[in-house]
Amino acid sequence: MTTPTDRTPRLLSRGSWPEVRRIGDILRTETVGGVLLLAAAVLALAWANSPWSDAYRRISDFEIGPAGLHLDLSLAQWAADGLLAIFFFVAGLELKREFVAGDLREPRRALLPVAAALGGMTVPAVIYTVFNARTGDGALAGWAIPTATDIAFALAVLGVINTHLPAAMRTFLLTLAVVDDLLAIVIIAVFYTGSLHFGPLLLALAPLAVFGLLVQRRVRSWWLLLPLAVVTWALVHASGVHATVAGVALAFTVPVLRRKPGPGTGLAEHFEHRFRPLSAGVAVPVFAFFAAGVSIAGAGGLGATLTDSVAVGVVVGLVVGKAVGVFGATWLVQRFSRARLAEGIDWWDVFGLALLAGVGFTVSLLIGELAFGAGSERDDHTKIGVLLGSLLAALLATVVLRARNRHYRRLCTVEERDSDADGVPDVYQERPGLA
Repeated sequence: MTTPTDRTPRLLSRGSWPEVRRIGDILRTETVGGVLLLAAAVLALAWANSPWSDAYRRISDFEIGPAGLHLDLSLAQWAADGLLAIFFFVAGLELKREFVAGDLREPRRALLPVAAALGGMTVPAVIYTVFNARTGDGALAGWAIPTATDIAFALAVLGVINTHLPAAMRTFLLTLAVVDDLLAIVIIAVFYTGSLHFGPLLLALAPLAVFGLLVQRRVRSWWLLLPLAVVTWALVHASGVHATVAGVALAFTVPVLRRKPGPGTGLAEHFEHRFRPLSAGVAVPVFAFFAAGVSIAGAGGLGATLTDSVAVGVVVGLVVGKAVGVFGATWLVQRFSRARLAEGIDWWDVFGLALLAGVGFTVSLLIGELAFGAGSERDDHTKIGVLLGSLLAALLATVVLRARNRHYRRLCTVEERDSDADGVPDVYQERPGLA
């Protein structure tokens, strides 16, 4: 007999077994990518502050590409404009799949990560604005810097902790970061587009439409799709809109569902499998290598950075703003929807993930360059602020999550029990339709 308590909506409840298994595969790839990202950032930071820093600058500033097409970009620009388009293409595929075929196609499941992402972007932006309201000299242009969450960096931290997060919380963390990425690319397109040229932007619709037509017909031939994607990217770049927007636009044209029901993967999932290793293992680490190489001495020293309101706003926004925004939005959803946390999940778990959401890196560094100009003193201060804020957020999250580690391990043990050896944990067979 069902009691009223049984009908109470549950936040962070367990999803379906296929979705949990898919999320696990994604997280393993992103965790490896996070380790590579950290290694690239450390190498760049060490090199930029070594006696051989001039060589690092020469490599970053080395220009390559056809000048006639206005694509004679430096290697650092190719990393930011070109490689990150792959990152946002994968993020767009993941987001579309989650809301079309994933567990988040249900509005009640989608509400929490979307609200948490919005809270996690709004509060840091407000905090940064408060710190820089009277600074002047264009400081407010960086209001969006502390709003981003770097999923690869955050998962690398989880790998170091060696924790056993419940599957629902891993899904929550991933989906929050994906929604965060989408909101970030909207912010970049709307607020960080300098001069807009409508001619190339309108022309970009042609190869984008052909790309969409082909993928809707389930065409997978790379020799057809790749040139169309490159032309779309080049035209968006020429329009003045940041070229990474092209990656999201292309991803949203890819169908998620199979045309005929049956075994196998849809086209969006097929592209994810192909491009996620390239994004996590190459695109993001290479961008981190060129973006994180800030000379502390060239920025006026650590003391000058820590007294700059821009850097302070970034640090406080990432460490405090993200935690308050994500945790507060989760609490508000629970309060006004009269829902409760799923059994076995505690508010300390939510707080630990809210702190971990403050690990910003890739998109934060990108927005810093767009706001203040790559290589400027304020951009250098921003980079140091992003690195310091991300490190503090990671350390605080580690303290909280390690304190919960034993509880996580117990939950994970229960979830993974498979008494009938059918490959599906018993807990996913307790309710019909979940396995």
